[in-house]
Amino acid sequence: MIRDLLDDLHSRKLDPMASAQRTMRPQFPRRFYKEVSLGEVEGGFAVLLDGKVAKTPAKKSLILPLEIARIVSSEWEVQARDIDPSKMPVTRLVNLAIDRVADEAIGITEEIVRYAASDCVLYRAAEPERLVAAQSKLWDPIVIWANKELDARFQLAEGVNFIAQPESSLNAIRKHIEKYPPPFALAALASATQLTGSALIALMLAHGKIDADEAWRAAHVDEDWNIQQWGNDSEASARRAAQFTEFCAAARVLVLRGNA
Repeated sequence: MIRDLLDDLHSRKLDPMASAQRTMRPQFPRRFYKEVSLGEVEGGFAVLLDGKVAKTPAKKSLILPLEIARIVSSEWEVQARDIDPSKMPVTRLVNLAIDRVADEAIGITEEIVRYAASDCVLYRAAEPERLVAAQSKLWDPIVIWANKELDARFQLAEGVNFIAQPESSLNAIRKHIEKYPPPFALAALASATQLTGSALIALMLAHGKIDADEAWRAAHVDEDWNIQQWGNDSEASARRAAQFTEFCAAARVLVLRGNA
């Protein structure tokens, strides 16, 4: 559910070959407006392009909470001759929220719960010792926090063999997910979950207990270990940088959820 919903948001731009092709043959639409402004309307603030309400891809009005509307309007404002969607991550996230998440909130909530049921921070390496230590350093605080603050007690597993988690813990996670209402807060939480592979990291971020950089490092312990051992390549670096841009957009919306 989350992966399907976020395909348009993440996957197309994260394909390095597609990115290279678009670099060689830009197909971005031309900027068709001169002025960006905000207008207070019923339900929030509309992003206005030359006085007309901007639309989502599904042709719904782009009406947002004020603080989010300010970010989105700034993304439209800084566009140059061509409109580059990769430089509008919050706009793309709220488009998804309005067009899809608002109508599919229950399914998205349950998918986040399913991420928690097999959360990456619960599955630990048996060796080598330095990787085990790195996972423990970054992941143990997340599990301890979930136990204490969310009343969700999880069992750790060694290797990749699935281990069922207590239903009471998953119910506790569900209860906390429901504190992030659709469309905007839930869309941001779903995006953060999918990009990190961890509902627990996303929830800890949403609660303000770790920042975006800390969350991103925690989500990439294994990848960073492999890079240290074998090196990196340009495609992987580009893909990860693009994902981090999307992740930071989700984090910004989560920080503003109180105003949403």
